[in-house]
Amino acid sequence: MNTSSKPAARAATRSATPLVAIVSAAVGAVGAERFAAADTIQASFPAPALDRWMYPFNSTPGSRAVISTFGSTPGAPEFDSRDGQMLVAFATGSQVPIGQGSALTVTRARLTVEVSNDLIFAYDPTQDPWQCFVATSDPAWTADADPGQPVECHGVGFRNGWTATAFQENSPYAPTGSNLLSPGIRNAFAAEALPGGTVADVSQSPRNRRDPVPFAVGTIAGLAPGSLVAAGTQMTFDIDVANPAIQDYLRAGLNDGRVFLALSSLTFVQQQAGQFPAFVAKENAFVQLGISQPARLELDVATGPACGFADLNCDGAVNGFDLGLLLGAWGTDGGTSGADLDDDGTVSGFDLGLLLGNWG
Repeated sequence: MNTSSKPAARAATRSATPLVAIVSAAVGAVGAERFAAADTIQASFPAPALDRWMYPFNSTPGSRAVISTFGSTPGAPEFDSRDGQMLVAFATGSQVPIGQGSALTVTRARLTVEVSNDLIFAYDPTQDPWQCFVATSDPAWTADADPGQPVECHGVGFRNGWTATAFQENSPYAPTGSNLLSPGIRNAFAAEALPGGTVADVSQSPRNRRDPVPFAVGTIAGLAPGSLVAAGTQMTFDIDVANPAIQDYLRAGLNDGRVFLALSSLTFVQQQAGQFPAFVAKENAFVQLGISQPARLELDVATGPACGFADLNCDGAVNGFDLGLLLGAWGTDGGTSGADLDDDGTVSGFDLGLLLGNWG
């Protein structure tokens, strides 16, 4: 199995353009990484160490059977825009060595959750723009073009002195004495990963008038968009490990042995009502009976040295040795050599152009 990381940006546009244009297209690929298949840990975590409904009026933190996600009233000043959030944390140290820093890279990450409510919310696998979630009186408002609102996966950030190692299922939602109607006070929040290992709270994204970059948007195999989602449905989140900021976030979690993820949605609600998604928590009785499954995480983690794009033998330079490997794989799918640089299934002139464009 070839676990080379090949972001879509690497692929050169195919046309009748000469090879030199293909070489030029490779410039943006410099700096990408790949890893040897033999050095990959395939880890699976069938249940979280922590799952928590982050909602201001959750009176049973860490012990709820069902966790829901939803937004607040568009345009209202109270609460976070992403009001009900689901936090999960996985203890990864038993399968992935801790303290490795950048020596580890996640080549695949998938979070799966099970829907607990039946035919309540519509499936939407695409991110909706922030303009759908402001007040209808706002000049920027636009109607949601498709049924439903997506469930998004993000990282988790902390404030008020809390950290990923300290926060627990029953930790307080906000500092003692806080006005729970106020936005931006929760101790742990859904967060966008930013360059440099930092994160930004996405709980106010419509108020901030921006669309955050999610780790993933929830998808359901075989279900048509707009369909109502049945109880027991498995919703998956294939995390964008090619995003450098997300990669750094995951590395930091693995380094500490605790990977936090958050699910949020801007699903429209009414006061004390709404057709919003809900998911099975690990404390659910059906989980104890083996009927349902809690949140679970799959990771493929490369432990070998990082190699520059087109550095097929990982010696720190793109040179004749790499050219020899590419020519030796000519006409094949590249196998574990990583020679199929544009990931089209065949080692060809396009891959040769990419290699020559990164020569040196």
